[in-house]
Amino acid sequence: MTRPPPPSLRLHIDSDALAQNWRTLDAMSGAARAGAAVKADCYGLGVDGCLPVLHEAGCRDFFVAHWSEVPGVIAHVPAQRLSVLHGPLGADDVRFARATGVRPVIDSLRQARLWSEAGGGACDLMVDTGINRLGIAPAELADPSIQALEVRVLMSHLACADEDAAMNARQLAVFRDCIPAVAHEETSLANSAGVALGSDYAFDLTRPGLSLYGGIPRPELEDRIAQRRAAERALDDALGGEVDDGWADLLDRAHGGCAPQERIVCDGAAGRLQPPRGRRRHDGERAGLQDPRRSAVRPDHPHSLRRSTPAGLDATARPRIRPSGLASHLARMLT
Repeated sequence: MTRPPPPSLRLHIDSDALAQNWRTLDAMSGAARAGAAVKADCYGLGVDGCLPVLHEAGCRDFFVAHWSEVPGVIAHVPAQRLSVLHGPLGADDVRFARATGVRPVIDSLRQARLWSEAGGGACDLMVDTGINRLGIAPAELADPSIQALEVRVLMSHLACADEDAAMNARQLAVFRDCIPAVAHEETSLANSAGVALGSDYAFDLTRPGLSLYGGIPRPELEDRIAQRRAAERALDDALGGEVDDGWADLLDRAHGGCAPQERIVCDGAAGRLQPPRGRRRHDGERAGLQDPRRSAVRPDHPHSLRRSTPAGLDATARPRIRPSGLASHLARMLT
């Protein structure tokens, strides 16, 4: 078979930025320690490249969504430090968890019974405090199948921590009420955005994901420089002054993540830079760009893309979350 040409796109991971992002989130977690959500191949950046960096930086708690993600992770970290958020869906998952030593996150009464009937052992327990997805209801904590579990981490997930919503405080109150209802060793509530909500949300363990890889779900996490890159060519004029979802991510969305040394080469005919203007949009929509004919920036001149400081925040005092890679889908993934 004829070998295909080499890939036309390359992804450069800034491992120093990744490590520093974890240290920043760990420090922001206060007395709690920060874990790491490494699902979806470390949000598309690659388990083999990211896991060793996170582990060397000091991270000891890791989370994936699916059992199929386990082998790639435990090739780099001890199995007992990994939790699978979707829990055991059947007997095969239970056997795999017991054989590897990975902890299932129990999300339902059925999963609790499935795990206990197979012999049980250490697990985590997810309580739905208002996000209306995976997790048992608070009223189900008294069920004998839950009370029989050997729970390491009692956890929940914030629904809208990226917003200053009253829902955050309501979920916090519900979670606190759940804590005495079941025996456990540790508690965990905060995702990336939740880390920025303060020490009340940190408990024993935080579970950042998006912000490890350069995403900015809340302004408290934002650095003064969102992205910096040198561009040699403009976007193709065929884009007609618009970019699709992927380019919108590249230019603006949640630090969609270029490391300073990366170069983005666009094979446009005119060779003009197009500084970003317009809104961040979602899946398949369009985002407007500044007319390149009005740009005074020369195509051979490095151009830094800067994000303005949010009102009322001291840019010099804020923690710095640095872009650690380029993945256009990054900000669409749940933390």
